[in-house]
Amino acid sequence: MHVAFLGKLMIELQVFSFHSDEIMHQDIIPLYAADIQDQLKKQFAYLSGGRGGDGCPVITFPDYPAFSEIPEKEFQNVLTYLTSIPSLRDAGIGFILVIDRRQDKWTSVKASILRIAASFPGNLQLVLVLRPTGFFHRALSDIAFKFNKDEFKMKVPIIMLGSVSELQGYIDKTQLTEDLGGTLDYCHNRWLSRRTAIEGFAQKVKQTAQILQSFGTELAETELPNDVQSTSSLLATHTEKKDKMKEDIRLAVEQGDDILGSITKPVTENPEYKLNQDQLDNQTTVERLLAQLHETEAAFDEFWIKHQQKLEQCLLLRNFEQNFREVKAALDIVSERLSAFTDVGNSCSHVEHILKDLANFEEKSCETIAKARMLASEGDAFIQSNHYAVDSIIPKCSELHHLCDAFAAETERRRNLLNKSLELHDLLEKSMKWCDEGIYLLASQPVDKCQSQDGAESALQEIEKFLDTGAGNKIKELNKIYREYAHILNEDLKEHVQKVFQKQESMEEMFQKRQISLKKLAAKQTRPVQPVAPRPEAFVKSPCTSPGLQREYVSNSESSALRRVNYRKGKSEMTELHQSRGGSTMDDEENLAVLRQHVINELIETERAYVEELLCVLEGYAAEMDNPLMAHLISPELQNKKDILFGNMEEIYHFHNRIFLRELENYVEYPELVGRCFLDQMEDFQIYEKYCQNKPRSESLWRQFSDSVFFQECQRKLDHKLSLDSYLLKPVQRITKYQLLLKEMLKYSKNCEGAEDLQEALTSILGILKAVNDSMHQIAITGYDGNLNELGKLLMQGSFNVWTDHKKGHSKVKDLARFKPMQRHLFLHEKAVLFCKKREENGEGYEKAPSYSYKHSLNMAAVGITENVKGDAKKFEIWYNAREEVYIIQAPTPEVKATWVNEIRKVLTSQLQACREASQHRTLEQTQSLPLPASSCTSPSRNNIRNTKKTEERKADLASLEGYSTTTIAPKYPEKGKGWAKTSHSLDASEENDGWSSAEDPLNSSDAEEEGGGGGAGSEMKLTPGKYTVVTDYEKGVSEEFTVKSGDLVQLIREGEDGLWYVKNLSTGREGWIPANNLLMLIGNSKSAQSLSSSESGTASSTLSTSSSCSDSCNASSTSFSDIKG
Repeated sequence: MHVAFLGKLMIELQVFSFHSDEIMHQDIIPLYAADIQDQLKKQFAYLSGGRGGDGCPVITFPDYPAFSEIPEKEFQNVLTYLTSIPSLRDAGIGFILVIDRRQDKWTSVKASILRIAASFPGNLQLVLVLRPTGFFHRALSDIAFKFNKDEFKMKVPIIMLGSVSELQGYIDKTQLTEDLGGTLDYCHNRWLSRRTAIEGFAQKVKQTAQILQSFGTELAETELPNDVQSTSSLLATHTEKKDKMKEDIRLAVEQGDDILGSITKPVTENPEYKLNQDQLDNQTTVERLLAQLHETEAAFDEFWIKHQQKLEQCLLLRNFEQNFREVKAALDIVSERLSAFTDVGNSCSHVEHILKDLANFEEKSCETIAKARMLASEGDAFIQSNHYAVDSIIPKCSELHHLCDAFAAETERRRNLLNKSLELHDLLEKSMKWCDEGIYLLASQPVDKCQSQDGAESALQEIEKFLDTGAGNKIKELNKIYREYAHILNEDLKEHVQKVFQKQESMEEMFQKRQISLKKLAAKQTRPVQPVAPRPEAFVKSPCTSPGLQREYVSNSESSALRRVNYRKGKSEMTELHQSRGGSTMDDEENLAVLRQHVINELIETERAYVEELLCVLEGYAAEMDNPLMAHLISPELQNKKDILFGNMEEIYHFHNRIFLRELENYVEYPELVGRCFLDQMEDFQIYEKYCQNKPRSESLWRQFSDSVFFQECQRKLDHKLSLDSYLLKPVQRITKYQLLLKEMLKYSKNCEGAEDLQEALTSILGILKAVNDSMHQIAITGYDGNLNELGKLLMQGSFNVWTDHKKGHSKVKDLARFKPMQRHLFLHEKAVLFCKKREENGEGYEKAPSYSYKHSLNMAAVGITENVKGDAKKFEIWYNAREEVYIIQAPTPEVKATWVNEIRKVLTSQLQACREASQHRTLEQTQSLPLPASSCTSPSRNNIRNTKKTEERKADLASLEGYSTTTIAPKYPEKGKGWAKTSHSLDASEENDGWSSAEDPLNSSDAEEEGGGGGAGSEMKLTPGKYTVVTDYEKGVSEEFTVKSGDLVQLIREGEDGLWYVKNLSTGREGWIPANNLLMLIGNSKSAQSLSSSESGTASSTLSTSSSCSDSCNASSTSFSDIKG
């Protein structure tokens, strides 16, 4: 097709070129006016356009004085050019030469004629010479011409004319110019300009023809590219060249029209004007060139249309091939992903999740399938339009149609499989639920009511009514299930079906046994008969709790909630039943086993749901933050904030998914032993502390970007009704849920083997919750310069009213502090207690968490406590440096106070134990006969020698006092504030009395007078005169003016009657009588018993403190705690 059009175009161009060359028909290289323009301007010869009688062209040689001086080359060029202008036909007839020499001499005339005759290149018809007009020269010319006629060797006659009138006898007046007496309109400059334009136009036309020929050859020989980019580039290049060609043709046509217009302008202006022959020839030439130009343009346009169509088809083909490769690759990917949907699920929720994934996948794949079908339609359109590459397009279209149809068919097949799987799992879960409800019905039937005939019949009716509900809820034929669902039954699912069926059979067998028993009771009622419930083994170890069913997912929240309601209802009914009938041990154990099984089922099912929710968040939100396709939806401020938003959720997920859930499933048949599972993994639960500490930062970040398009898009894809923040709260909710489930399990496992492990697990979980809660407060402390981790473990934290009473303070300040409490938040660590001021809560959610401004702290090594403060059961004292600083603490409740006092006692006891062990170790290293070194802070009698005997007696006394638990823990700190405080009760007592409170202790200070003294070993101790330090206040002396306060130094002077002792307060100088029993509570044991600065053991409500501290005694290698005697 291209070849045919190209041939036609070449013919047109050749004709075109021929006509352009015809204008200048020289045999040799043609001359152009532009080349000899200067020579033509001399006008020594010109072609006026006049014609002779027979149409011979007239060349005029006007009078030109310098004719003889014209160079021969120029002379020949002008004559050659002038003779080439007329048509070949006119030039063949011959030229008429008109030589005007009227103003010249004969000699010049002769020379001119000879020169013209010798150089004229064309044919001559006639030579007319206007001889000189002067008389002499005219006569001379006549005579000379006659005698020298033979010298003019011209083949044509030469006629000498004497005037223009004679000339007009040979040439018509209209064919002569005005200077020869004619009327022919001629302007040499105009003629020269026109000739230049016509020849330029002809040259332009010829060049255009050559360019078109070259461009057409290039187009015809161009090979089509194999890629889109090259084809598009080639089409653009060719189009650009074509446009340039069209522009050149347009300019050429415009140029020809201008020349034609200038030629015909006189006729246009004056219709009577007659063009001379040369003008007519010029007009014909220009018109012929224009016609040829238009014909050539039309031929080129036709050729270009075909070429452009082929290039455009090639470009479409290359685009089609490129899109085909891309769509084919995308179809391969979606087909591969579709082939991954092989899992048929292991529960209804799991199958629904897979179906949702399949639907989402199908929705995402719709775009790819739509592109493939659209591309196939494009290919079909190419085929219909007779594309030149039909043979290449047809196979590709067929393949696209096949792949799309195959994908749709495979998607439908897998959807049908999943729907069948959902149908099967729905049947299995209905059967499971029916079995659970049946077991609960058996466990919850009141046995005492079945003693009567009416009760037995009523129970039978309940059972029969329940069994009637099994028609649509149970598996009828196992083999039928195998046949109907053979194409989805894998090994795991088949095993699952078998176990559900076994559970169903076991439950129905239990019902049959119960029916037999109830029928007997209903038929014969001679005496009350208590029916025997099925043994626990009949359903505790039934298939529903076997490991094979560990794969279940939570079907729905309503059924789970219903089971929890049933647990409580069943428990309540069994409690009433037990109270009313005196209870059958076997039936009670059976019912408890059912409840335990329900608790473990709920624990495992909710654990599975929890793991699935974590995975959903990690895959649907966290992973999407790293997805490049979602990056445009994430604001720059949110980028790289994944660790803040999700904390260590991934670590929590891996722990539960890989470890804890699997371990829990191992206890499904032994729910009472599940406490061991918690204890084994208790250390791993510490990861929740890190998550909770990060939660305020996560909550703050979420509040900033909760409206982000990214989160909305993720929620839409996951089809979640709740936003992300609800799922970020799941770990916090889950860790608090465990203690509730453990409490439930412990209630139903009191007499079981694993009860102790359950109690320990519950305690540990509560400890973790407390640690998590405390750490959330601890991280909010501001203003503390040191490292909080160096203070040891955080034991307690809470808010209290605090009064201060410092010895060194100003009296007004002391009075003000006594009546106006401060609001302080206390943090009890192993090594210090911190006093902080709670700041106002701001923000929302976790941002409401308060902050705590650090005020001061007390080193636990120098702390003592007074457990009871008169007048308020919620108050206790923390004092420092021998009561130089006293802090009265008011707890919110007496229980909170008791907990804090108990925890402080534990800290002081542990310090005392450490000091005691160090002291005893040093005692063994001393020589028993050597006196012990005196304490640095003893009374004036500190130089008394401690011998080995006293040391042994003191040890015995100390051992005898370890059974006491006192209400006052009062370290006597050295006067210079050195040393460690010690507790007033033994380590053993502290550990055995975790639930201790001052209100419950019969030996507390407020009850001291009613009790009349201490009990136990303390009542056997004997007071002796000497000096002692008091560690608690006393205001009930015989003399109302005699009082002692904690820290005062008193001297026992003598013993009086009625059990009174005369005592002198060395601090105030006052004296008075104090009952001996009360005195024992004030100063502790007899002189052989040692009082401790942190009160190792004391009697009643008070404890003595020594004049030497534990730390000093340890540093001095002292092994005794001596009395201070007067």
